[in-house]
Amino acid sequence: MRNMPSTDARDDARLAPLSGDSTEAPQPVRRGIVFTLVALTLLMMSIDSTIVATILHSLQHEMGTTVNWAGWTLTAYSFGFIVMLPISGKLSELYGRRRVFLGSVIVFTIASLLCGLTDNIFALIALRALQAAGGAGFTPSATGIIVDYFGSARDRAISLFGSIFPIGAMIGPIFGGLFVTYWTWRGAFFINVPIGIVVVILALRYIPRDPPRQGKERPKLDVVGMGLLAGGLLAFMLAVSYLGETGADPLSPAFAVPAVLCIAAAWMFFRHIGRSSDPFIAPRLIHGPSFGAVNLVNMIFTGVTIGAVALAPLYAANRYGIDAFNAGTLLVAQGIAAILMSITMALMLRRTGHRLPIYAGGIAIAIGLMLFAIRPPFGIAPYGWLAGAAFLIGAGMGSLNPASRNAGLQLAPRQSSTLAALRTLSLQTGSIATISITTASLAGTAEPGNVQAWVYAVAALLLIAALPLVSRVPEHRGAW
Repeated sequence: MRNMPSTDARDDARLAPLSGDSTEAPQPVRRGIVFTLVALTLLMMSIDSTIVATILHSLQHEMGTTVNWAGWTLTAYSFGFIVMLPISGKLSELYGRRRVFLGSVIVFTIASLLCGLTDNIFALIALRALQAAGGAGFTPSATGIIVDYFGSARDRAISLFGSIFPIGAMIGPIFGGLFVTYWTWRGAFFINVPIGIVVVILALRYIPRDPPRQGKERPKLDVVGMGLLAGGLLAFMLAVSYLGETGADPLSPAFAVPAVLCIAAAWMFFRHIGRSSDPFIAPRLIHGPSFGAVNLVNMIFTGVTIGAVALAPLYAANRYGIDAFNAGTLLVAQGIAAILMSITMALMLRRTGHRLPIYAGGIAIAIGLMLFAIRPPFGIAPYGWLAGAAFLIGAGMGSLNPASRNAGLQLAPRQSSTLAALRTLSLQTGSIATISITTASLAGTAEPGNVQAWVYAVAALLLIAALPLVSRVPEHRGAW
């Protein structure tokens, strides 16, 4: 009995070969340190997704550029991120999670340093795309590391990811405001450098090396599949970005050309992976039984909600005249609820299974969006009404996120990095489409507040209509 290995050790021995099919004895894993490193990278990425928006005005004036070119620092990041997501997931599967994790952190850190040092707006835009290419590798590689080395605790560790992103989204604007007020906009990029250096040093020490492949040749990269998917995603981004411009015309070549290219590239991509012996992404992971339902649930219930919530401050200002500071705090109410519920559901998921929290979360979000759409009853202040609705939406997102993260992963742990990339890609697609359609609807209208209210009502109805999809999500209770 004294020599009986611990539960964690048995789990590690069972799971270590997932990345490389090695039969070597697994290295001991300091799970607390590894999770902290993963959490730091995800926090760094989520902070960066919101902090740059708060420094645009200062950046524009200090660089002497236009607001349009300053805005491209956000667009370039979105382009790089969404294009590199599936590629980084596949690279994690082929070359090892640790290698891709370290490479991603190094690229992100160096690009952040150079972003803070540059004085040229065009160089900054290019560096933001490079920074995004590094950040796109965080979630796929980190998810794979957790799946490989956390044994029976991996479902709970992955569930806690949902509490990290809201924290970064809340503190990002705060840091951005402090840097602009008391230092310089460059601090929004420099803040990543010490964090990245610490993560790389500790990751080299505490994250186990990727197991070597034994007796197997590494599959060749599907360059054609990667190119078709990247080209399709880039065309999609160009099309929806145009829709967000003031006075956008859906019949304009500026929209029609990239839209047609997107559809053509998507058709060619699915045709290619269906015929390839070693496709970039296995078709079943995209639209196969169970996987297709999970991807749609992620896109609709989480992606659309993220896009709708991102526009809440604009809605509060347009419809109710709430000032910028108070409008921004609506996101804090949503974030707090998401954090609390994510942690709660991470502990309860083994009892509830996957479908119940997704049903409950989807209904809560739909109610919150509908409350956003209607005016508060007489005697209730608009801010209190919107804050309550935002809190309900956050609670709904916190409820369904742990389940939606685990639902696909437990079906194919060996493809965890690719599945994590597909999940994030689904979220980004739903979010970007929602924001672009909303901003296009607002362009030129004399009553933007009322138009946006209708957008929230339609989004709520979409979530209700999508509830039957949840029955197709694979059910699971307990560890996996």
